[in-house]
Amino acid sequence: MTLKGKFILTVVTILLFSYGALLVYISDLQNRLIIGQAEQQARMLYKQILLTRQWVADHQGLFLMQSATARPNAFLHEPVMTAENGLVLVKRNPAMVTRELSEYAAKTGMGWFRVTSLRPVNPDNAPDAFERDSLISFIQGASERLTLERQQGGQVLRYTAPLVTEISCLTCHSEHGYRPGDIRGALSITIPITWAAAVIHDNNRTLLLLGLFSVLAAALVMLLLFNRLVARPIRQLASAMAAFPERQVESLELPVSQDEIGSLGVCFKALCQRLTISQQALATASEKGFQAEKLAALGQLTAGIAHEINNPLAGMLNCVKTMQEEPDNADLQKRYLELLHKGLKRIEQTMRQLLNYGRVAPLHLHQANIDAIVVDCLELLGHRLRDIEVKLDLCCHDFCCIDSELVKQIVMNIILNAIQAMPDGGRLGVASREENGAMILTIEDSGPGIDAAIQDRIFDPFFTTKEVGEGTGLGLAVTQAAVQRLNGRIEVRSQPGAGTVFIVTLPIDRHCLPSPKGVPATTEKQT
Repeated sequence: MTLKGKFILTVVTILLFSYGALLVYISDLQNRLIIGQAEQQARMLYKQILLTRQWVADHQGLFLMQSATARPNAFLHEPVMTAENGLVLVKRNPAMVTRELSEYAAKTGMGWFRVTSLRPVNPDNAPDAFERDSLISFIQGASERLTLERQQGGQVLRYTAPLVTEISCLTCHSEHGYRPGDIRGALSITIPITWAAAVIHDNNRTLLLLGLFSVLAAALVMLLLFNRLVARPIRQLASAMAAFPERQVESLELPVSQDEIGSLGVCFKALCQRLTISQQALATASEKGFQAEKLAALGQLTAGIAHEINNPLAGMLNCVKTMQEEPDNADLQKRYLELLHKGLKRIEQTMRQLLNYGRVAPLHLHQANIDAIVVDCLELLGHRLRDIEVKLDLCCHDFCCIDSELVKQIVMNIILNAIQAMPDGGRLGVASREENGAMILTIEDSGPGIDAAIQDRIFDPFFTTKEVGEGTGLGLAVTQAAVQRLNGRIEVRSQPGAGTVFIVTLPIDRHCLPSPKGVPATTEKQT
């Protein structure tokens, strides 16, 4: 998943969780508020009913004209009273007033209520289970009871509170054994709250839609901001990183802003400039180091070459001295002149090989024989190979297009490295063959081998395991660079105590110019 996707997903998840928790909290808060409102409504209704009952009791009841809807109460001692003018009046005690008011309240849907008792005079006032438990709890000292129930019409709040016997109540209830202060029953009030569920549902749906809209709007805004402020500058930085160093840092398109990514772009530009300067300095130092390594190798050759030159020079000096002592000896002159010519040709060949190895020139491909180049290198190093057994297996006899001087440098560096690995003598094997359109040159020594931990570093410039003054650490780096210039590859296989094998693979091409003048291609076939 992309950084943008992770960022948006994380923020949306947090927002959804936050809105979900808020929705649950608000829904619960609404429910508690509505229930609390219903409880306060029930308490207020209870007090209002008590005041109404008190007013009726204080006035010894309420008298109505007898009619079809106002009929006598069979449970009263004096349910009917006749006025002097013959008008018949029926009595309504507080219980009957409470019942009839409840019927009016039920019609409005605001709630209903009734009087109940454990010893009801009217069987219709017998308590249900909730009312019975409430009456018992009132006797034990409770002041009120509330509960939520689900009835056929929906959810309701049921409220009960005790009816305490007052002095005015004894007119009707003294014969039942009640005294002032006794709990003779309870007032049961039922408040419907089904409407509240619909209100809460509508509110929750509105909050949910607003929350989803807010989350989507926030996600869209964050997506646009992320693309503009983060994703696009990062893509610019990535493109600039991919284009460097092929393109100059001045031509790179970098983010320009006053935020952290803008600062990162400025730092990246400064880094590129420092890298360019460092690469230039490193290239210059590497070129100097490679040349120094070549000169160091030439220095190692000088001692042996001096010996190769001194031997014929000493013989030539003897010939000249003898010819000076016998100037009239024609046979002697003829024989010694031929020896002088051979000695000079030997010195000339040695010096040409030395100069060809040490010269610096661009890559120049021409037809040459790989095996002959290897033999030339071994002749140059003959004085260093006196204590080493050399075994040749050269099978590349045909000419191919190659830079002979660069190949000489490769072979010389690897063989010198092998010689240094065998200071007390050993075995050196050099083999060449053609395989799949490539020339494979193998150089193997019987030295102590290379530790596996440093095999990946032996081609690094200036890396060496030799003592100070014995090597610069550039020989194998120069060799690898030369192989790469010829589009080849070099491998090393070694185990501690089992010697080292260098394998150089170079592509073969036979379509080029013949050997240039002054660069002879040795053609002797070696076995």
